Amino acid sequence: MSIIVTGGAGFIGSNFVLDWLARSDEPVVTLDKLTYAGNLDNLAPLAQDSRHTFVHGDIADQAALLALLQSHRPRAVLNFAAETHVDRSIADPGAFLQANVMGTFHLLEAVRAYWTALDPGGKSDFRFLHVSTDEVYGSLDDDGSPFTELTCYAPNSPYSASKAASDHLVRAYHQTYGLPVLTSNCSNNYGPRQFPEKLIPLVIHNAFAGKPLPIYGDGLQRRDWLYVADHCDAIRRMLEAGAPGATYNVGGWNEKTNLELVRGLCALLDECRPRADGQPYATQIIHVPDRAGHDRRYAVDATRLQRDLGWMPNETFESGIRKTVQWYLDEAQWVANVASGAYRFPHPA
Repeated sequence: MSIIVTGGAGFIGSNFVLDWLARSDEPVVTLDKLTYAGNLDNLAPLAQDSRHTFVHGDIADQAALLALLQSHRPRAVLNFAAETHVDRSIADPGAFLQANVMGTFHLLEAVRAYWTALDPGGKSDFRFLHVSTDEVYGSLDDDGSPFTELTCYAPNSPYSASKAASDHLVRAYHQTYGLPVLTSNCSNNYGPRQFPEKLIPLVIHNAFAGKPLPIYGDGLQRRDWLYVADHCDAIRRMLEAGAPGATYNVGGWNEKTNLELVRGLCALLDECRPRADGQPYATQIIHVPDRAGHDRRYAVDATRLQRDLGWMPNETFESGIRKTVQWYLDEAQWVANVASGAYRFPHPA
């Protein structure tokens, strides 16, 4: 018995792998292409752990995927592999279509071939779990009801459009071939090991470096924030008891505007590591021109996950953000390696 985790050297994937092996002795095979967002330092605690195998590879390499599946005979494949940054998708949409659409297609094809050859019991027990985003639903009005699993897709960026396409492929493979799939659409994750292009680690890094803290437009865009360990807990629960073919929204019930979040984070940094000159970090906040096609609000209704599978987040935003800041304070070498680019070398063969 084992599981395969794709994209397992990235932010959410590495947190899931570490959390899984802290709770279970079931082996994990991590597959990661090691793009800029893949970081082997994230998996350093498992370097000598016989339960963990790292494979440097691409989900778009269908033949290699099938060989990996046949070699390790997993009972589940969890797909975290994706390009995820909206700004990068605006600059280079083709990379997102290749990774998120074609990559998911080749992964599904390899998994379908492997699953089809299993015995009836193995086919029944197998799961393919696809990790997606609430951004596929588009933007909410300020007074609009939160997204449910029945909300129509309306993606507004190349990133969210590519993830919407991958979600549709996953659903189609269940409807057409019977592949037992699960899909999670999560809200904005935060926590340890997040690459500092995303808002919270960017603010922490820039604050300590004395750099500006940029906020798009008026900063009143609202997001629902989910601590990464709570997301990992939800995924484990989905894998345990989720209904094949089902989609589950995963949210933290923590809506905040970007401006509110950054100001609160600055106040926490003032408490944890005050500036040498005694000035508040909030003086570093600047407003920059808004992002093209910037969604105004995301909010997730996770009632189905709570009702059907008994999941609730363990962290409030206040407890989760404090844990996050403390992790970045404690892991100065991780931060330095990411800032310098040293984490990218050497790659495994």
